[in-house]
Amino acid sequence: MSTRLPLYALLLLLNSAAQSADWPRFLGPTGAAVVREADVPMTWSATENLAWKFDMPGPGSSSPIVVGDRVFVTCWTGYGDKPGNEDMSRLERHLVCLSLADGRKLWQATVPSKVREDDYQGFITEHGYATSTPASDGQTIYVFFGKTGAAAFDLSGRQLWLTPLGTGSSGRRWGSGGSPVIYKDSVIVNATDECKSLVALDKKTGRELWRAGGDMIELAYSTPSIIETNGRTDLVFPIAQEIWGLNPDTGKLRWYATHGLPGNVSPALIQDGDVVYLFGGYPTQGSAAVRLGGKGDVTASHMLWQSKSSSYVPTPVLHEGHLYVVNDAGFALCMEAKTGRDVYRERVMESGGGRGRGGKPFYASPVLIGDRIYAVSRRNGTFILAARPTFEKLGVVPPLDDSQFHGTPAVVGGRMLLRSDKAVYCIGR
Repeated sequence: MSTRLPLYALLLLLNSAAQSADWPRFLGPTGAAVVREADVPMTWSATENLAWKFDMPGPGSSSPIVVGDRVFVTCWTGYGDKPGNEDMSRLERHLVCLSLADGRKLWQATVPSKVREDDYQGFITEHGYATSTPASDGQTIYVFFGKTGAAAFDLSGRQLWLTPLGTGSSGRRWGSGGSPVIYKDSVIVNATDECKSLVALDKKTGRELWRAGGDMIELAYSTPSIIETNGRTDLVFPIAQEIWGLNPDTGKLRWYATHGLPGNVSPALIQDGDVVYLFGGYPTQGSAAVRLGGKGDVTASHMLWQSKSSSYVPTPVLHEGHLYVVNDAGFALCMEAKTGRDVYRERVMESGGGRGRGGKPFYASPVLIGDRIYAVSRRNGTFILAARPTFEKLGVVPPLDDSQFHGTPAVVGGRMLLRSDKAVYCIGR
């Protein structure tokens, strides 16, 4: 026993260090897309700072996640993925597991579509049928595949359960957008397109624990936020016109505030202590700051500011009191977080640049690495900006292939993972 205890303690330490370096969900460990220190290069190409490349079996808009020494990413095939594939009955989603060290495929799990999906036309062509980023608790991978449902896989690729959540569609037929999040022994899914609800499922069995929503959240595409502040944990979720704070154990509404932004809300919330910042709205776009907590209607007491500065799709990053984003119109925005005041608004891409099939030039959310912002555009490469309230474009790295780059990068150690419709790339020195 005396020789085993130090080894066991060492293994626990190593395992703890590995877990702390994971990127286990959309926008990273805290949902903020912030990496304090990482030696990620500012230039890369097919011959420079490219550790490996993996050719994906199909396209997708989801982001990669990292659990230990493995990368997980989703895609779809069989319908709409390439010209001539017009038979919806062949639609399949895939969860692909890669080695972080060398990009080698370890396994691929396939889930055939169980029901008829929205037709591949209109806005569906902008993001496809693999949009939600997986989430992991370190032992299980949870995915959401729209009308086919939510599913869980173990680290060897064995499917543990599959739970349908609804087969509905919004009037605009835009498909799903938000990604699952994990809370205690549950996984919470934004199924507003399929059943106009947030749904909590038991992590081990997939059994439904609760659902909350209604007609008001039909066009809410954001990833829910689990936020602990002032000794209480809330499930905070922005919808058109309002922001909700729910009890994540029961789905019951605790508080709400009216922000007045109409239409649809897509970006995730950004937290700063007991304040969250929300962005969205259409056709009127804007942002707002709301103090967390309270009970009932807290609009008068908790709404701190509202602004017309906007981001329609990408989620901003917060750094030293300022909010930064490169929005879907190709403008870099910097706002003062305390007041909502615009510090700068500068075009980083010519109007219409990088559009694919009529879409906007930026779909992925930026990642803050140290004092630099990495913003991946759809077709015009990665824009690197200084994270300070004076606009400075540090560089533009051309895209590594000619397809669309929708996914937000994952960052572990000194490596950054990019995904396009064609491949996953590991950038590193």
